[in-house]
This record gives sequence, structure tokens and C-alpha cells, in this order.
Amino acid sequence: MMVSHYTMQQQLRKIEYTLSQEERMYKILEVYMNLFPVLDAYLLRYSPLGFLGEGIIALTSNGMTHIRELRDDIRTLPIIYSAINDRQAKFCSGIEYFKQTNSKYIFPSKINSLLVVPISFGSFVFGYICSSEFEKGTEFDDDALSLLTLFGKNAGEILLNSSSSDSNILSKREFEVMQRIAMGESTKEIADSMEISELTVKQYIKSSIKKLGAKNRTHAVAELFRNGIIK
Repeated sequence: MMVSHYTMQQQLRKIEYTLSQEERMYKILEVYMNLFPVLDAYLLRYSPLGFLGEGIIALTSNGMTHIRELRDDIRTLPIIYSAINDRQAKFCSGIEYFKQTNSKYIFPSKINSLLVVPISFGSFVFGYICSSEFEKGTEFDDDALSLLTLFGKNAGEILLNSSSSDSNILSKREFEVMQRIAMGESTKEIADSMEISELTVKQYIKSSIKKLGAKNRTHAVAELFRNGIIK
């Protein structure tokens, strides 16, 4: 794998100036496919509520397609569950592929390899990229997987930071708390994940509600969705 950390950051930095959130997601997949020896890319959002993976868009040789019909409990897909739980890129092939996936997921029967790259912000994983077709002779060693893990972290920062900067209302920490609430996490889960006290979480929620002119946390999350700040 020839890509360097510097090249990856330079390519991703250009995405920050992209206007819409959907275009940012498309550009992230485009950069991913340009930098790494993959021939397809499926972007899915992840919700810890029900361990749900939901399709957003895919980039293949046929262009971009929406994959909103794709929904799965990622606990039935060990490699995806492991990648999200460990916040690290994972790869499997051959017999391990058949052990770690189920037949109804994304891929046709000719596919026997899978790469999973979690998209995260801090300790918060809110999506992942899957690839199932690769350039001939491609192998993913520990160094390659580490670089892919870093790609997922950088992509996560771009998606969340660009979303929060669109509003110019909430701080980064306030936005992260509200994003986690929108994903179904409890106050205790947020506190544990962000390594802050429950009181601090409640303070972030209170200040977010005030800044958004909302009546309560549910109303605040609804406002964030309505304004396109949370997708």
C-alpha cells in the first residue's frame, strides 16, 4: 500500500470545503477508493441502539447508488461487530469470510473477502465502510489496517466537525453529546464513552437546549435533524 499519512490527510482536507453532507460522504468514499486498492465502497451508518447498521450510499464500478434498503443487526456479522467494538479496520478472506458474514448481507456469491473500516469520532463509532472487491494481489497487513483505521478517524472528524460548524451554535463537545443522544445512548453511556461525569453530560445537554431554543432534549434533537445538522 503506497499511500502515506500525509497524502491521506491532504486529500481528506479538501472535503472540508464541500457544501452538502451527502456530497461530503460521496467525496470520502471517492478519496478512499483513490487511496487504497479497493474497487467498491459501501457506506453505512451505525446506531448502538439495537446494534443497527443502515445503508447510505455505495460507490462501485457502476457509479454511486443509494443502499437505504440495507439494514442489519451487526451482532450477526462478527467482523463488523469486532471492527466497531475495537474501533479498528478489519479484514477477512477465504473460510474466515464465510464464518464472519451471513449470506443476506451486501455481496454476491463470487465475493469471499471483506474489509471493514469504522468511522469514528473519539470513542464514538457512528458508521463504517465495507469493501468486498480489491485490486489483484492485494493484501492488508497490520500497517495497512492501521492506516485504514486512521482514515476512518479522520473521515469521522470531517463529517462531525463539518456538521457542527454548519450550525455555528454548539461547541464540539455539546454536538458530540447531542449526536450520541440522537443515536439512542443514555446519559450514563455517554458519560462512560466520553470519560466525563454524568453531571457534565447533563450540563452539555442543558446548554445545547438553551442554544437551540428548544423545550427539552427531544425537541433539541428534532431541531438538529430539521436543520440538517444531524443526518
